[in-house]
Amino acid sequence: MTTVLISGALANRYLNGGAAWTRLNWILGLRQLGFKVCFVEQIRRESCVDSRGACVTFELSENLKYFKTVTDQFDLRGSVALVCEGRETYGLAYRDLLDRAESAAFLLNISGHLTLEAVMRRVKSKVYVDLDPGFTQFWHAAGNHGARLANHDYYYTVGENIGRATCSIPTCGIAWRPIRQPVVLKHWPVGPADDPTRFTTVASWRGAYGPVDHRSGRFGVKLHEFRKFLPLPQRVRASFEIALDIHAADENDRAQLTDHGWRLVDPRATVPDPTSFWRYVQASGAECSAAQGIYVETNSGWFSDRTVRYLAAGKPALVQDTGFTLNIPAGEGLVPFRTLDEAVQGAESILRDYDLHSRKARELAETYFDSDKVLGKLIDGIATSSI
Repeated sequence: MTTVLISGALANRYLNGGAAWTRLNWILGLRQLGFKVCFVEQIRRESCVDSRGACVTFELSENLKYFKTVTDQFDLRGSVALVCEGRETYGLAYRDLLDRAESAAFLLNISGHLTLEAVMRRVKSKVYVDLDPGFTQFWHAAGNHGARLANHDYYYTVGENIGRATCSIPTCGIAWRPIRQPVVLKHWPVGPADDPTRFTTVASWRGAYGPVDHRSGRFGVKLHEFRKFLPLPQRVRASFEIALDIHAADENDRAQLTDHGWRLVDPRATVPDPTSFWRYVQASGAECSAAQGIYVETNSGWFSDRTVRYLAAGKPALVQDTGFTLNIPAGEGLVPFRTLDEAVQGAESILRDYDLHSRKARELAETYFDSDKVLGKLIDGIATSSI
């Protein structure tokens, strides 16, 4: 059985069920294709915290506890390594991790998370997966090494339009290959909605990164886009809810959201782990969400892995267009918008014929995001000498 390494942030994003699913679908998808998957993550000592957010030792951290719980839930014990600075590990011993790297056909490095030199130099082939198109490339163009693009053999991005004349994101001289966010369909069956008129989403108001400055201008974050659609709940006979990570300093925005009819819930209480996130999506009628400004303004073609889960579960998605309509059929099941009026019309369309939109949502997931197809194409695209 061919061994592959996958690296990404799980313990580093503890109490984030959506982020866990982002990594899990690559892991479980490759395992479903018959690969022996080893998941490796690294974490800094100062990132190890207790339930109150205070720094603690690696062994006592909530990060490690979360990592154990999630990887055990999906039967990954014996095939994972969480490496704290130096050679302190949970799961595989450091020497065993190096042996796995030596035997691995390739490393799938999500967002360039893995930087451990001893591991990197042992892997035959290294594949970079960009989940943040625009951020990644603009940082690199500015000489910011935070994107960690160096020393990879293949570069994939979920910004499907990068390299086209319609997209303003620079390629930085890299031959970016498009890839879609995969979903392992058996983990996301169609389920009846508790209330078909309940639109939900999970979001971070400011996101992990701030606005990005490039010579062509400043590119914004999600809050700048969401503000454009504040009146939506007042114009549609439906409920709109966000499991929203929003800082206390953004109290004015919180008040604006609730005043316009948005219901806000705490994501750390509502969707802290894969199971609760799964239940939240399954209980929803549909998704409604804006996107990061940088994805929209550059016409990147970015498509949310969260939205992929909604579609797979048969939940129609009313989401801001980032240029993905150039690549994925939209209008039924997946309803894009760029203006408030388009968002209103899209919501009303979903409500008028919910069963049609629900059926089309699942069909889109099966056709365009099935992990067997997405990851199978990835494997085919990697040089045969590396597998």
